[in-house]
Amino acid sequence: MLYYLFDWLDTALDFPGAGVMHYISFRAACCFITSLLIMLLFGKPFIRLMYRKGVGENVREDEQEKKGTPTMGGLLIIAATLIPTLLFAKLDNVYILIMLGTTVWLGLIGFIDDYIKVFKKDKKGLPGKFKVIGQVGLGLVVGLLLSFHPDIASTKTTIPFVKNNEFDYAWLITWMGGWAQNWVWVVYVLVVIFVITAVSNAANLTDGIDGLATGVAAVIGGALAILAWLAGNVIMATYLDITYLPNIGELTMFIISFVGALIGFLWFNTHPAEIFMGDTGSLAIGGIIAVFALLIRKELLLPVLCGIYLIEDLSVIIQRYSCKRYRRRHKLPPSQAVPIEARPFRYTPLHHHYQEKHAPAGQGLKDEKIVQRFIIIAILLAIVSIVTLKLR
Repeated sequence: MLYYLFDWLDTALDFPGAGVMHYISFRAACCFITSLLIMLLFGKPFIRLMYRKGVGENVREDEQEKKGTPTMGGLLIIAATLIPTLLFAKLDNVYILIMLGTTVWLGLIGFIDDYIKVFKKDKKGLPGKFKVIGQVGLGLVVGLLLSFHPDIASTKTTIPFVKNNEFDYAWLITWMGGWAQNWVWVVYVLVVIFVITAVSNAANLTDGIDGLATGVAAVIGGALAILAWLAGNVIMATYLDITYLPNIGELTMFIISFVGALIGFLWFNTHPAEIFMGDTGSLAIGGIIAVFALLIRKELLLPVLCGIYLIEDLSVIIQRYSCKRYRRRHKLPPSQAVPIEARPFRYTPLHHHYQEKHAPAGQGLKDEKIVQRFIIIAILLAIVSIVTLKLR
C-alpha cells in the first residue's frame, strides 16, 4: 500500500526521495524492520492476553514444566509477515498473491487445530485427514496457477549440482510422445502437492523444543531470500547462468518479512519459551517454505536446504516401520510400547532422541545445546544450497 502511495508521490508530484520505494533492497529493509518491530512491540501484550484467556499448551506427561505456557503464537508470526508485505510489496504481483493466500490458508488450518486442542480440550486436535485435505487443496491451486497462469506458466525447474540445470517435468512422460506437453501439468500438480504436504508436515514435526522450529525456519528463509533476489535480478541471473524469473524479485519483500517475524518470535520463544507457535505457526511455516521454493523453481534443492526437516521426518518413518516389525515379530498388540533398547531412536522426531530427559544419565543434551547445534547444521546446509549456484 505504501509502495503505491510513494509511487504516486514520485510520478505525480515529483516528491523528493519518494523514488526510493522503487528499490527492492530499500523496501526489503523496511519489511524486515517493520516485521521485527511488530513482534517486539506486540509480543508481550499478546502473551499476556493469551494468559488471561487461558490459552495454554496441552503437554505430554514428561513436559509438565511447560504446562500453561500460551500457544497459538503463530498468529503473531502470520501478522508480522503479512502486514509489512501488504505495506511495501506490489500487490498486483501474482507471486505475492500466491504467498499471501498460502499463509492465510495454512494458518487457518493450524488455527482450527489449535482451537480444538485448547478450547475444546481435545488433545488430538483437527483429524490428520482434514489437514492433509487442506494441504492437498492448496497444492492443487498452486500447481494449476504455476502451470496455466499467463504470467508464470511453466513446468520447468532447476536441478542443483549440474551444469545444464534446467529440467522440464515433461521429460518424465516423454513416453507419451506428442501428448507429453499436453499432460505434463498433471505430473507437475502432483509434484507440487507432494512438496507442500511433505514440507509442511516436516516443519510441524520439528516444532518440539523451544526455539528449534523458529531458528531453523529463519535460516531457511534467509537462504530463500537470497535465491529469490538473484533469480529476479537479470544481471546476477545472467552472471550466475541461472534461470531469470521476471517479477520474482518482489517475493523478497514477503520472505524478508517472514524472516523478521521469525527472529522477532525467537525473542520470546527461546528457552524457556514464553509462548509456543502451535500448529497455527508450524503448518504455515512449512507451507510458506515449500510454496516459496516452488515459485522460485528451487523445489529440488529442498532436501539439502531443508535437511533438518528431512532427517526429522525420516527418523519418524524409520521408527514407526521398525516398531511395527518388532511388534509383528514378537506378536505384541499395537497398544504396547516397544522397549527403548529395541528402537532405532529412543524417541522421535530426532531432536527428542538427544534430549537429556530421554537419555541415560550423562548421555543426553540440554535443549539449548540441541537447538544451537541443529541451527548450526541448518546454516551449513543453507550455505551449501547457495553455493550450488556456482558449484556445477
